[in-house]
Parts: sequence; structure tokens; C-alpha cells
Amino acid sequence: MNLKDPICAIATPPGKGAIGVVRLSGEGALGIAARAFRGKDPRRLKGGRFTLGEVVDPATGEVLDQALLLVFRAPHSYTGEDLVEFQTHGSPAVLRRVMEVLVSLGARPAGRGEFTLRAYLNGKLDLAQAEAVLALIEAEGELARRQALRGLEGALSRKIAALEERLLDLLAHIQALLDYPEEGVEPHRAEGVIREALAEVEGLLAQAKASRLAQKGARLALVGAPNAGKSSLLNALLGYERALVSPIPGTTRDYLEAPLELFGIPLVAVDTAGVRETEDPLERAGVERALRIAEEADLILYVADRSVPRPPPPPLPWERVIRVATKADLPPAWEDPAFLPVSSLTGEGLERLKEALKEALLGSGGGEFLLTERQVEALLRARERLLEALALPEDLMGLALEEALRALAALTGKEVAEEVVARVFQNFCVGK
Repeated sequence: MNLKDPICAIATPPGKGAIGVVRLSGEGALGIAARAFRGKDPRRLKGGRFTLGEVVDPATGEVLDQALLLVFRAPHSYTGEDLVEFQTHGSPAVLRRVMEVLVSLGARPAGRGEFTLRAYLNGKLDLAQAEAVLALIEAEGELARRQALRGLEGALSRKIAALEERLLDLLAHIQALLDYPEEGVEPHRAEGVIREALAEVEGLLAQAKASRLAQKGARLALVGAPNAGKSSLLNALLGYERALVSPIPGTTRDYLEAPLELFGIPLVAVDTAGVRETEDPLERAGVERALRIAEEADLILYVADRSVPRPPPPPLPWERVIRVATKADLPPAWEDPAFLPVSSLTGEGLERLKEALKEALLGSGGGEFLLTERQVEALLRARERLLEALALPEDLMGLALEEALRALAALTGKEVAEEVVARVFQNFCVGK
């Protein structure tokens, strides 16, 4: 594959729409666009300018559609190359014909993520920013959008660059000690520098869970005895009535799912059947399914009615459980500081419960940065090497610090193998 070739792709999603966009980038892109466009010559347009005209098939003179043509000139474009966008009506037939004409004029269909790959190779983005582009395209929740945008703006890259700078200073000092011992280089207090670097790496790793949840969402299971208030609590969290509420125990025999977004994370809340000992085979199947759903959930709300004697707790993975005492508007039959009192009727304690959910899902990091699995692996390697350096005398730290710097460089793509880069971009859609 020649990464200078002119490439083209439909940049808008499949299906009908008001507008469709076909992108064309690479050497000769402006010349190809001039042959496929009737109106102002794209080769005479300044970068960032657009013009109205017609897309035509030069072989037959057929008009394919009216279109806006937008020109970006190298290096001031997304790819760093001359780039043209044809903005047509969003008919699949129109877009398909525009692509056919551009290919007939010498462009080739772009591969997955090839526009962003060229942006990376031309220094418009580093690898962390390129991964943020993909995350921004795929973002379904507000937190994922914010994280991805910060990554695209280079916030993570700048943090890593500052960390690299401090470690490079330390490495230079160590090298000076080895090369010029007679010069009496001042002590550097290497341990302090490494511990600070470790704290920053640990802080980033603490956000890995939040990154995963922001991108992939989470499942929240509501589990408890019959008539404990699970369905009412689900409705209160949703802000509308999704689950049927009844004072008759055992109303929910199966589970019920509802989409929910809290603090920017897309959640699926699952209201389960009441958990109790029963001889009813149908209800017993519902109980078994409830416990299985809880086992597979990212987080569990164990719901207990505070206005009646407390039932024995079910077998749950308690490390992923938030305990909720419902019906807090009624006189209590029991008290337990481990439970958050909540009234679905009055809203008492609901905000406190949401804060507990936020803390359990996001932790103290708050989900500031987007981290991919590849980036987490690089940070883990950096942490391992920094810990190794910390255990060595200062004059022997150099090799471990070099390895830590290589791991950090991999985050932004300074030192990564070609197959790693290929794996990053193969996840992109065609046209980006």
C-alpha cells in the first residue's frame, strides 16, 4: 500500500440522510477533484474555502448531483495532505456513483482508518490522539465523549511528555555521574523523582476502570427480597415509571432491564425477581436467575426494606455491593450504618446513593483520561520498570529508566512496532 496515493471514502454513516460526504486525500487529489467537479476549479481555491457546483462523470458528462466542494491544502488538513470533501445529498446511490467516478479518475478506496493513519504519519496526531478519535466516534455516554475529547486535544499526551521530561533529566544526571565522576556532579535525589513518577503512573492506572466503563458501559443489578422496593428504586433512579410497582410480594417474577445514564456512564439497570426461599418452581427459577445476574453485574444494589424485620442476606459477591435501606420515610424496624437509607417516594437519600454509585464506578480518579487496553499495558510496563529502578543504587538505575521511558513513549506512538500501529487503525471505520 502506497501511503501517498490519492484515497477516497464515504465519510458519513450508511443509509439515507440529508447530507452525504465523500473524502478525497493524497497526492493529486485536487487534480482529480477538478475533473469530477463542474464549477470553480478546486485547484484555484484557497484552503478552507468551499464552492457550490455539480459532481459529474467526465467520461459521459452525466451530472451526478449538486454539491458543495470543500478544499483543505497541505499541511493544514486533517491528514496533512491536500484534502477535498464533496458534500452531496445523502442518497446511497449518489455517494456510490461519486466514489465510482473518483476511483475511475485514479483514486483508490481508502482502508480502515487510513485518513487518520496518514494524520498520524504526517505528525498531525500522535497515537494516543488517534485512539481518542476512534473513542470519540464510538462514544455513547457523556463521560466517554469528554474523555475522548481531552485525549484528542492532547491532554494525556502532554501529561506523558512532562513525565518523560523529568525522567530524561534524571537519566542524563545518572549518565553524567558515570561518564564524569571526577566532575563531582551534585546529588540528584533520584528516589524522590522516581516516586513522583510512580505516583503519576499509578494515578493514570487508577482511571483504567473508569475508561472501560465509559466506553463499554456497565450493568447495575438491583437484588433483594420480595417487596423490598427494588422496582420503586429503579423508577426513582430512572426518573420515570419503567417497572410495575405493587404491594403484593413477588410481582417481579423475571428480570427487567432499562437503560440509564449516570455521571456520563451508560448503564443498564436490571430489576430482578425477589430473592427468598420458595417451593414455587417458577419463582425459584426467577430467584436463581436474579443471583446469576448479580454475579455477572459490574455493580449490585442490595435492597432491603427498613420498615420491616430484615431478611437473611442472599449469597452475593459483597465486594461489588452497595447496601440500600429502602422506605426511609417509614418508621424503621432496624438500623445499620452499612446501609444507605433511601425513600423512593420522597427522594430522601437518592442523591447520596448516586454519589455512592459514582464512587464505586469511577473511584477517586473521576475518569479524567481515556485509556485503551494498549495504553494500560504500556503504563503497567512503565510501573514495573520504575519499581525496579527504585530498588537499585543510583548509578545502576539507567537501564531500568530507559525501559520505563520506552514504555511511556509507546503511549504516544514514539516507539511502537508497525504491527501495533496497524492493530490500532484496523478498528476504525472506512472514511475516518
